[in-house]
Amino acid sequence: MKIEERIQDLREIINYHNHKYYVEDSPEISDYEYDKLYRELEELERQRPDLITSDSPTQRVGGEPLSAFEKVQHKVHMQSLSDAFSKEEIYAFDRRVREVVGNDVEYVVEKKIDGLSVSLKYENGIFLRGATRGDGFVGEDVTSNLKTIKSIPLVLKDKLPVLEVRGEVFISKKNFAKINEQQERDGQMVFANPRNAAAGSLRQLDPKIASLRKLDIFIFNVQDISGKTFKFHSESLEFMKEAGFKVSPGYKVCKDIKEVIDEIDRIGKERDELPFEIDGAVIKVNSLEQRQLLGSTSRVPKWAMAYKYPAEIKETVIKSIWPNVGRTGVLTPNAILEPVQIAGSTVSRATLHNMDYIEERDIRIGDWVKIRKAGDI
Repeated sequence: MKIEERIQDLREIINYHNHKYYVEDSPEISDYEYDKLYRELEELERQRPDLITSDSPTQRVGGEPLSAFEKVQHKVHMQSLSDAFSKEEIYAFDRRVREVVGNDVEYVVEKKIDGLSVSLKYENGIFLRGATRGDGFVGEDVTSNLKTIKSIPLVLKDKLPVLEVRGEVFISKKNFAKINEQQERDGQMVFANPRNAAAGSLRQLDPKIASLRKLDIFIFNVQDISGKTFKFHSESLEFMKEAGFKVSPGYKVCKDIKEVIDEIDRIGKERDELPFEIDGAVIKVNSLEQRQLLGSTSRVPKWAMAYKYPAEIKETVIKSIWPNVGRTGVLTPNAILEPVQIAGSTVSRATLHNMDYIEERDIRIGDWVKIRKAGDI
């Protein structure tokens, strides 16, 4: 077999196993077998650097750090969502929708991942560029960092001329805990919550640092596409799943607003058990034709709304304040708390960041404090 053919075969095999592991969570080979394939590809590309392409699995982590992020103009406005904090607001949203499109309306309910919104642009099936939302019109080019996320396909099965999708970059609860443990060992300030960690990681100028943070992504919308049309949002989600994306998990098509409320309640009951943080549920009109009729304001669509769950708050007392010594010798003060159960876990300590933080807030042993789960801050 020619070296060119073997390189192409290895790329396809590695991309397949990346998808099975990082998207479907169902690996078919061992880490040892995967590493063996990856090392073979690296060696062949070392022998023939003229055959290296930007979509090769070996090119996920780039070389030199950037000096700054370039600005990117979004072709399609990346809108935000209006928020609802009560069930009555959801019923009011449904009434407004039906006043425009009639009573025959379907909704899709999705988990609102607590992360950072980005767009991914593909041309002829190749990942070309990724950008942050920014102000919705202009974002930052973070392609080099997004390429380190192994659940983002660098090559799509469907070679559409143009495809742009939107997703939410996040860090799992498990990886967030590991990152903060490492931050403490290194004498660095810990992150307040997984969203802050994801945002800080995605905006690292050095992609090697971003790659260590084990970022992940869920895709939830088609922003722009050529060569294909959809009638329903749920249809586009299935298309993206088939195309190789890790799609918004466990979305549900609801026939009426009562089903929407039931699904929101169900998600609320299970959210503490999810492996990632969510800060709500998103309700969207399923029909794309009805979305056109409903339109948008200058800031938000009239066909979607985010329901925010109330944060769980508990009170406890500071028993002592104890310094944590980082790897570099830097001291980070920690509050040792009377253990309290919140959001399904026991909280017995909290970072106080530094002495300035303590002095500014006059924090003392014996103080009563309110504890709120980090992902709800």
